[in-house]
Parts: sequence; structure tokens; C-alpha cells
Amino acid sequence: MSQSRPSRALLIVNTDFHGRGGHPVPGRRRGAKREAEKLSQVLSRLNYEVTLRLNQTAKEMEDLYQRERGHQHGDFFVSVISSHGEDGVVLGCDSEPLKLARIFQLLSSEEFPVLSRIPKIFFIQACRGGELDHGVAVECDSGEPEPDGFSDYLAIPPQSAVMFSCSPGYVAFLNISGSMFLQALLKVLEGEERHLALNRLLTRINWEVAFCCQARGTYEGCKEMPCFITNLQEEVFPFSAPIAQGADGV
Repeated sequence: MSQSRPSRALLIVNTDFHGRGGHPVPGRRRGAKREAEKLSQVLSRLNYEVTLRLNQTAKEMEDLYQRERGHQHGDFFVSVISSHGEDGVVLGCDSEPLKLARIFQLLSSEEFPVLSRIPKIFFIQACRGGELDHGVAVECDSGEPEPDGFSDYLAIPPQSAVMFSCSPGYVAFLNISGSMFLQALLKVLEGEERHLALNRLLTRINWEVAFCCQARGTYEGCKEMPCFITNLQEEVFPFSAPIAQGADGV
């Protein structure tokens, strides 16, 4: 009996940045590289063929998604982006912005029909604004969404789930040990909860970050609240494969 083709995972992690046109240079993201390497190892053990790329410019990031057209794909496609950002935008290591809507467009059915039929799962570790979450309750209808941010939601490819490390307008935290969000993802993937259907798994990550994590140092006590959107039409189990030993990313 032939073995099924491994699913693919693309991890892009920017830790060191240089400026553009006199603009301030975003700070170094200590802890992000080690966290990404561990994610790569865990996904490899879950039968993903992993590509990990560090310190990519905005154009290089776009090109990596373009090149996914030339790859053979298994049952799922997973991508993790860890960088500085704003709502609807992630930064390349050249401090240039790349719109998430552009990434989603590249993987849409019109642009790439091969990927349109398989579930695509994105984890975005990046700030979405400058507000600090102090953990107070907020009314859900207290404000209108920014039009540009809402258009990014509408732009996600078919058969996709996108999980953000924080809510629109807020910062996402990272320290030398890693980020709240991706550490929670790692904890779930390394435990029995990886066998959950995706929507339940993502909800578990929400709970883990909301109730078990808080910022340290300058922002001691501040919180963050991940959120996700999806247009998947059935339950999927992307991380339920038996864990293999000794697998590594590429």
C-alpha cells in the first residue's frame, strides 16, 4: 500500500530588521528563531514537509508563496508567519510591508487551483496595532472595524483558517522564551489535544493564551487574545498523525 504524500508547512520568521528611507528600524525579535525551530521539528514529526526561512524581505516572502505553486501537496497546507506587523500587514526584514490579502490572493482558487481543494491553515504572530490589552472586559459592539482590516477577512482563500496572535488594533508579545501565541500552539501540538478537530484546537489555543499567559518585564501583567476566522465547511484534523521520531525541517 503506497504511503500518502506529506502535507507541506511553510514557516517564515523575521528576527532582525533594517530600515527603509530614514524610517525607524523595528526592534530585534529575540526568542523567535528558537521557537520557530521547535515548531519546525514538531511539524516534521507530524508528517509535514517543512520549509523554514529566516529574515526574508517582503518580496522574498511573497516569492515563497508564489513558489508553492511548483510543489506537490498532501492533505493540508500550514503556514506560520512570525514578524513585526500591523493590522492586515506583516513586515519583511527590510521593514517593507506585505499585505496578508496579497498572500491569500496567491493561494486562492483563481491563482492556484491545486491548493484550492485542500485546507490551508495560517498562524500569524505579529502585532495588529499599538494598543495594550490589560485584561479588562470589553463590549463586543463597542466600535466599528476598520474598513481595510475587514477587507482582509473577506480576502482569505477558500478552504482556509487564519489564526491571529492578537485582536485587531492590539500588540502581540514576544520575549526571549518565545511568544505567548506560538508557545500555546506548540503545547497543543505536542499533547493529545493535537487530535482535536481544527476549530476545537484553535479554541483551545485561545483559552491557553487568555487564561494561562501574560506579558513580563515592561508590560508585566498585560494580556493578549488570539482570534481566528475560517471558511472551512467541514471538520478537519490536520495534526492527528502519529508522531514520528527524528524528523527535521528543510
